[in-house]
Amino acid sequence: MDTKWLEWAIELQSLAQAGLTYGKDLYDRERYKRIREISAEIMAYKTDIPVTKIKDLFCNETGYQTPKLDTRAAIFQNGKILLVREKNGTWALPGGWVDVNVSVKENTIKEVKEEAGLDVTADKVIAIQDRSKHNLPVYAYGVCKIFVLCTMIGGAFQENIETTGFAYFSENELPELATEKNTEEQIKMCFEASRTPNWSTLFD
Repeated sequence: MDTKWLEWAIELQSLAQAGLTYGKDLYDRERYKRIREISAEIMAYKTDIPVTKIKDLFCNETGYQTPKLDTRAAIFQNGKILLVREKNGTWALPGGWVDVNVSVKENTIKEVKEEAGLDVTADKVIAIQDRSKHNLPVYAYGVCKIFVLCTMIGGAFQENIETTGFAYFSENELPELATEKNTEEQIKMCFEASRTPNWSTLFD
């Protein structure tokens, strides 16, 4: 699929946001604002997502544009990896956006508790990945995905608004994955990290 239009829209959004952050001239700021609106309209036109939703996702930030952070916890038991079941029936490593008031480590632990009900320690960073190089669909904003090797120390699954259960899976018997969050390649990377005592963090 040709995604050149997406690259252009993202670059326009980034340039416009920088202009709104650092520009002082009122007329220039109005021009930057319109450029950002155009970038959102391009996204809406090409994706059939309502322009109002695009603007919420795409034009809502202030300051210099930087990637969002997403953490994913890899928890192993008896050689199998823990995955949580999403509302749509697909499966993912527990995780989510890093909140502004917590660290990557704290967020990893928090997300496991919220989505799986488990208490864990966050022990080692497996990989830091540019989402656009690994996951589909491509998002209109940059995302750094941080995979963290964790150890379960307690807890039990509790009903919550995000997931409907969890289970452990072997490397060769993975369920249908929520590939926008984690691919088979990424899950297998976590397995490899769990087997490698002196694992070196991978990064894009």
